[in-house]
Amino acid sequence: MKPALRCVCIFSVRAMNVADGELELVQLSLDGDLEAWGEIVRRYKDAVFGVALAILRNRADAEDAVQEAFIRAYQQLHRYDLSRRFSTWLFTVTANVARNLLRKRRTDPPQRFPWPEDPVDVTRMEEVRELVRRTVWALPDSYREPLVLRYWHELDLTDIAAVLRMPVGTVKTRLHRGRALVRARLAEQGVMSNAI
Repeated sequence: MKPALRCVCIFSVRAMNVADGELELVQLSLDGDLEAWGEIVRRYKDAVFGVALAILRNRADAEDAVQEAFIRAYQQLHRYDLSRRFSTWLFTVTANVARNLLRKRRTDPPQRFPWPEDPVDVTRMEEVRELVRRTVWALPDSYREPLVLRYWHELDLTDIAAVLRMPVGTVKTRLHRGRALVRARLAEQGVMSNAI
């Protein structure tokens, strides 16, 4: 038996950042509608993959984490609080799955850069973007994860804090220090210091 849905009298779609029909899709999924869940998976698969990849730094492991995260999210959907942003909840589930996979594979060295080199004929801006991306990916997890969630997934500080399970003040500190590390490393390589 499924628990009763928590209802909120007034929904602000803008405040919740809910896509058209998303709340309805969640409610249909709670009722066992697999097509509705499939639509949720379609909408979020790329973002969920990005969160998993940011933590695992390995495409194959990230793909496994995405599958497991969606399975776990579906199984635990009755725990989702309808008054909160669905994406934050889903990214939290994904981060937890990815961290569990990371713990299991601690004996294997991580791949440093999951993306192949850019072609020689890329523009300078693409080269700088790639260099920034590599610099961010080379950071310790404590700085890389908040930076990726903030700048690649455009989450606000509160959502990052929820996903990473830390106070907002800690998120701010890690973002500040992470940006400073990226700037310093880019400056060492002769790249403009305002790239991030």
